[in-house]
Amino acid sequence: MSDMIRTVLVDDETPARALMREYLGQHPDVVIEAECANGFEAVKVIGELQPDLVFLDVQMPKLDGFEVLELIDPGPAVVFCTAYDEYALKAFEVHAVDYLLKPFGRDRLAEALNHVRERRASAAGAAVPAGPKLGATARAPGRWLERLLVRDGAKVHVIPIESLDYLEAQDDYVAIHAEGKTWLKPQPLSELADQLDPERFVRIHRSYVLQVTRLARLELYAKDSRMAILKDDKQLPVSRAGYARLKELM
Repeated sequence: MSDMIRTVLVDDETPARALMREYLGQHPDVVIEAECANGFEAVKVIGELQPDLVFLDVQMPKLDGFEVLELIDPGPAVVFCTAYDEYALKAFEVHAVDYLLKPFGRDRLAEALNHVRERRASAAGAAVPAGPKLGATARAPGRWLERLLVRDGAKVHVIPIESLDYLEAQDDYVAIHAEGKTWLKPQPLSELADQLDPERFVRIHRSYVLQVTRLARLELYAKDSRMAILKDDKQLPVSRAGYARLKELM
């Protein structure tokens, strides 16, 4: 492992990035390889450069910092830099190395870099991933997803929750069906379902989660077995437990 810390700065404010450049210039083992002004750009650049460290703002246009983490591969150490202290717990839940509250000084940044160096020097620490559960762990209880993010190569699809028809389990992926299109997201169905508003989404079967407003009718298929007929005539199986959950909302 090289002693140099290959770094990417992600912040939508130009003065904030300039200040970080100035502070980091005092640390000869830190090399700034790129700067990004929004979340989409960050996902692309981090995927291409595979840096050792990312300084990441939380509130940004297009994608916020936690959404960026959800879309990048595990690997880089992450230090959040934000003016808002309410995200600190979420940051450490997703294995952030440190959380810098703006405005911070040179000494506080140097402390964060020491934490990064310690993480790099520790084989166990280096193995701690910012894995695919980021979206779930970074979400406050009772706050439901408003959109889904799916990475397709360098492209990011943003799918509003309102457009969802249903979700389908496919091994370690979820097939997201919305407005006649389908996207695959590497996440267990149960994990994604837990982030959806239970007043709007029901797990009707071990392999399907349905947005209730898409349901046209239920038909008896066999004894204790039913079929959900959607408004577009799509048919989905309904288990006995799924039927009970549906009845609670209907």
